[in-house]
Amino acid sequence: MFVRIVKMGFQEEHIATFLSTFNAKKKDIRNTKGCQLLELYRDKTDPTIFFTYSYWETEQDLENYRNSELFKGVWAQTKILFNQKPEAWSVDKEMVLS
Repeated sequence: MFVRIVKMGFQEEHIATFLSTFNAKKKDIRNTKGCQLLELYRDKTDPTIFFTYSYWETEQDLENYRNSELFKGVWAQTKILFNQKPEAWSVDKEMVLS
């Protein structure tokens, strides 16, 4: 399993549109093959910055989603709302034993 983190900055006047799109599509994204978790976070000091965290079984599952019509539609609606270039990281989740 690995985690995909995406940082997005939005024009303040477009935040409600982004949240509406996210809420309308989150179940479909969560039901994509291989997606184990999708969460949305908002920065505490800059309310125009959001992060998505998604957990995927395999990198291929994420790539399949990124090549899907669902992703293309969501991304087309979202990217026009940005006030800065988005950043993305794919990271492995480390298990820490105590």
